[in-house]
Amino acid sequence: MSEISETQVMEALRQVNDPEIHRNIVDLKMVRDLKIEGGKVSFTLALTIPECPLRDEIANTAKQAVQAIPGVERVEVQIGSMTEEERQAIFQTKISATPLATQNKVEKVIAIMSGKGGVGKSMITALLASALARNGHRVGILDADITGPSIPKLFGVRGPIMGGKLGLEPVRSRLGIKLISINLALEEEKQAVIWRGPLITHTIQQFWKDVNWGELDELLVDLPPGTSDAALTVMQNLPISGILIVTTPQALASMVVSKAVEMANKLNAPILGIVENMSGFYAEDTGRQYEIFGPSHSDEVAKLAQAPLLARLPIRSDLASLCDQGFIETAEVPELTAVINQIKKVPMNTSKE
Repeated sequence: MSEISETQVMEALRQVNDPEIHRNIVDLKMVRDLKIEGGKVSFTLALTIPECPLRDEIANTAKQAVQAIPGVERVEVQIGSMTEEERQAIFQTKISATPLATQNKVEKVIAIMSGKGGVGKSMITALLASALARNGHRVGILDADITGPSIPKLFGVRGPIMGGKLGLEPVRSRLGIKLISINLALEEEKQAVIWRGPLITHTIQQFWKDVNWGELDELLVDLPPGTSDAALTVMQNLPISGILIVTTPQALASMVVSKAVEMANKLNAPILGIVENMSGFYAEDTGRQYEIFGPSHSDEVAKLAQAPLLARLPIRSDLASLCDQGFIETAEVPELTAVINQIKKVPMNTSKE
């Protein structure tokens, strides 16, 4: 029986990819303490996080790869974890190995926020960006919803994100809107992003600092729902010009959105106004309005936020269809006119970053 070499083992393991980062575990330096004793092979897998939900999948795949080597009788795999510095270094290499984009000139940064999910915040972001672009504005969207990104789907665009001389190059929509989203960096748009807070925070910072946004009149930031790490990162690291808060008519939604209002106030982020989505349904045959979610409570949110209720958007089946097809830019939503006018009134950002 021929002797098993370290080279054979490492080449076998090089065929095993981390399902989250999509690079092989050898290049990621996950394989540690490799030992070969006759027909027994043992090693440690240093995962990005010890609680990784895919740990068993990675370990079993690695074990099978080594067991396929002729002469291997037994494989033992121990699970370890990387240091925070190692994790950050890996993600920096994965997302951006390009120089910092220093030539950006973003006049206004507008965050679109909600207290809870499912209120149509990403759709509102996409509709506003499209309307601004049709008005001749230079617009970008930073999709800060790292674990639930939907902006690429709404615009019908795909990655990959490419690096250039001035940083990561955003993908452009049909109207020329510059888009950056973690979904543009994934091989498959349905892949789950299972990351803890530090990686999410780091990614958002990179999407701001390492992307060649160039000259923009407005950068819209689509925040994930709630008041956790992602929203905090945006408000503390980006020069926010103003916040638009999206809600729906129900009292529950309004109650949760009030938490977002409180967060914005505590961080001294100016609230430009409130947008109520799913504001009833108009029957085309009778013209009658149905309050599907009950009477609106958005006036209460506006009063709490000390900001105007800028728009109420009724439920429209055609909008849902355009979102699913990736043609959100073709939608006309006159109810958003007051929101667009409010954005136009926001003073330009004097920050250099």
